[in-house]
This record gives sequence, structure tokens and C-alpha cells, in this order.
Amino acid sequence: MAALKIGVLGLGSVFQGPYSSLITKLQHEGRIELVAGYDPDPAKRATTAERFGADTSFTDGQELIDRADLDIVLVLTSMNEHGSLARAALEAGKHVLVEKPMATSLEEAAELLEAAAGARGQLVCAPHVALSPTYREMHRRVREGEIGELHLARARYGWSGPWWGRWFYEQGGGSLFDLGVYNLTSLCGFLGSVRRVTAMVGVAVPKREAEGEQVTVRSDDNAHIVLDFGDARFASIATGFTLQKYRSPAVELYGSAGTIQMLGDDWAPEGFEQWTNARGSWEIVGESDPNWPWTDGLRHLVDSVENGTRTLTRPEHAYHALEVMLAAKRSAEEGRVVEIRSTFPDFAYDGAEQAVRDGRGKHDPRLS
Repeated sequence: MAALKIGVLGLGSVFQGPYSSLITKLQHEGRIELVAGYDPDPAKRATTAERFGADTSFTDGQELIDRADLDIVLVLTSMNEHGSLARAALEAGKHVLVEKPMATSLEEAAELLEAAAGARGQLVCAPHVALSPTYREMHRRVREGEIGELHLARARYGWSGPWWGRWFYEQGGGSLFDLGVYNLTSLCGFLGSVRRVTAMVGVAVPKREAEGEQVTVRSDDNAHIVLDFGDARFASIATGFTLQKYRSPAVELYGSAGTIQMLGDDWAPEGFEQWTNARGSWEIVGESDPNWPWTDGLRHLVDSVENGTRTLTRPEHAYHALEVMLAAKRSAEEGRVVEIRSTFPDFAYDGAEQAVRDGRGKHDPRLS
């Protein structure tokens, strides 16, 4: 198969660093070719054109999406634009990777899910934590009952906050959408769908420096969330632009027969440690792939397109995470427990490489 042609919407820090590195690697392997990019910032367009030789002459994102030879579109823009751009790319017949969150409103996310269900291309939604070797091995051990029935869990992720983009602190941004989504995606992968949410969410630092100016923070920068998975199974998440440093595990899972803890962060794991009552000691499992990139969803999507397989990560999981995050904000505002309606399918690691029955994964726009 010829190299898949890629277009990127949003050429900022997420693209210039992590995604560019993976794109360069996949290009060297002859699997993809970055041919188009758009960003409203002319300097970012010029940098991308010089580095990759890509066409960056578009006047807006839709013009790039309409380019006939594109196979995959990456949506790496500010959060408020994710849903509409991803849906437009799906409707144009492309495979799509959209950064987190998939949208900033549940209505827009539902429209994106509907578009994905009838699209010729596949939709992959960040974060891609479930693809790491460490997460996969922990998931296998949990599903095989090595620590018994899961009863309790805890996760945390945060830092002092970004300074390069005002939109992180504006409506539609915030620490839940930017950071908490990682832990939420991880915990739901282990425990299943959330049924109820109780949360404290707010602004701890009212003024922040962003793009060289003092800005008023209009979205959450501090959150603590309690999740009810049913059957008295509970989990909590601590997240925010309020954590300076930490050394505790990223994810802790407590079962009836043991404990398993992910070290590092769930987007950058450093192995895990496991206690089982039967063994009566801790087992430390080192990181099997220290260079695993959190952008791995792109590699996974490319694999799926090449092999005609359905992606392991499903957009329903991203939709569920968005509903939970929005419910957490509502819980904090209204001081009550909020019910969650959506569910999502469990990860099917064993069947991830099987051919897609409806053939959508085999779609190649170049053969249309």
C-alpha cells in the first residue's frame, strides 16, 4: 500500500513536539506522508511547510478537509473546535484522529458519534492511554482476576499549568478537559462505565500568565471527583493546574485479593507494582517500552487502515468520559450527585486485530 496521506489541523505545541516526532518516524518507514497543514498562525504554517514540505496555503480548516487526496486528518486545535472539525472530516470521507476532548458539549459529541457510525473512515479519540504496553498488561491481569474483584481505585495527574495558550483558561478549556480526562479514561477502562458522579470543581488561581499576559481564569483549574461504578465500587480523581510535583502512583486499583499500581503517569507509564495476598509480597514490573509515545493513537489508526481492522479504542469511550466530566462540573455547581446515562464497550485486546466485518476499516479514499 502506498503511504497514507495526512493533513493536520492545528500546528501548535502538541503538533510541533510529540505528534511531529511520531509523524517523522512513520514517514521514514514509508507508511504515511504529511502533505497538508493549517493553523491561523502564519508563523506555525511557515515552520511546518519548511520542516515537512507540506502545503499550508489553506485559508481555513474546511479547505484542508476538502483536499481530495487526504486519507487521515488530525484535529489538534483548541478544544472548542474539536467536535465540528472532526465531524466535517468524517463527513468528507477521511479517517480522523481528534485530540481530547472529542468535543466540549455533549450535544456536539453526540453529533460526532452519529457521524462516526455512518462514516467511511474511522474515528480515534485521544487520550490513547489504553494502547501502552503497561496499561495492556495491567488490564489483562485485572480481567484475569489476579487481584480479585475491584472495589476501590484512585488516580491523579496535574501540573502547574500551561503558559503558551490563553484558551486553556477560557470557557471550553480547563484542567478537567486537559488533564483529568487521562485518569478518567484509564479508570473507566479498568472499572467500566460510571453510573454516578460527585465532584468539587473550581478556580483556585484566579489570574494566570498566558501568552505573556495576565489573564482571568474562566474555566476550572482544580478538581476532585468521586466516581460510582455501581455495586459499591468507587474511585476518585485528583487533578488540576495546581500540582507542582508528586511521586505517588498514577493509578491505584484495590481488589479483593490484591493491589495493582501504575507508576509514573498513565500517559507516560513507568511500569507497575502488584501485591497479591496469595504471594504475600510486592511484584515490581519494569516499563517494557520506555519510549512509548502518548501520541500512539496515530500509529494505531495507521495500522488499522493498512490492515482493514477496527481500532481498539472506541469513540463511545471518549463520549462517556466527556459526559462524566460535564457531570462533574454540574455536580460542583449544584452540590448534588449527577447520574450518568452513557456506557461504552470494554476493550477487546484479543480481537483488536480481527478484520472489520462491515469493511469500513478497509476504506481507502484514493481508490474511490
